[in-house]
Amino acid sequence: MQVPVVTLDNTPAGEIELPDELFAAEPRGDILARVVHWQLARRRAGTHKAKGMGEVQGTTKKPWRQKGTGRARQGSLRAPQFRKGGVVHGPVVRDHGYDLNKKVRRLGLIHALSAKAREGKLVVLDAAVGAPDGKTKQMAARVKAFGWKSALVVDAEVDEHFGRCVRNLPHVHVLPGVGANVYDILNHDVLALTRAGVEALKERLA
Repeated sequence: MQVPVVTLDNTPAGEIELPDELFAAEPRGDILARVVHWQLARRRAGTHKAKGMGEVQGTTKKPWRQKGTGRARQGSLRAPQFRKGGVVHGPVVRDHGYDLNKKVRRLGLIHALSAKAREGKLVVLDAAVGAPDGKTKQMAARVKAFGWKSALVVDAEVDEHFGRCVRNLPHVHVLPGVGANVYDILNHDVLALTRAGVEALKERLA
C-alpha cells in the first residue's frame, strides 16, 4: 500500500510502498495479548522475597508444654501466627519469564504494525535527525505541530542528536529497528517510522 512520507517539519516528501503482508494484516487481539503478556513477564525483576519459618530470627524452643496449660499447642514462636513469625508460601526470588514461539512473536509485531496502519496512526518520516546542539525546544514544537499525544519513533539506527533532542519529551520515545516491540508500539498513540526504519523492519520480518 502507498503511504505518504513527511519530514519532521510536516512537509510532503514523496510516498513509500509498504508491504501488505506486514502492514495490512487482520489484527488479532489474542495474538497481541499473548505477546504483551510474554514481554511484561520477562521484564519482571522477580526479586520479591518473604522469609519463611526456617529463615526468620528467633528461638527454636517450644513455647510451653504440650498439655495442661489450657492454651492451644504450639511448637515454635517462629510460626506465622506469632509476631515476627515466618510467612507461609510467601513469594521467593524467581524468574517470571517463559518461552513463546518465535512465529507467534513475529506475528504479534506484524499485527501491531497493521493495527496502527488501520487506525491511521502510522506516520512515515523521511528521516529522524536532530540538531547538533541537542536542544529539545525545537523538537517539542515539531511534535506539537503534528498533534501527537504520544509517539514512538522507529529508525534503523537511532541518530545521536535526535535521541538527545527527544529524551526530555515525556511522551516521545525512539527505538532502533531491532528494538521495535509490540508493547511499546501499542503503548503509544502514534507510530512514526523513518524510511530506514521501514527497511529495517522489512529485513527483520522477512
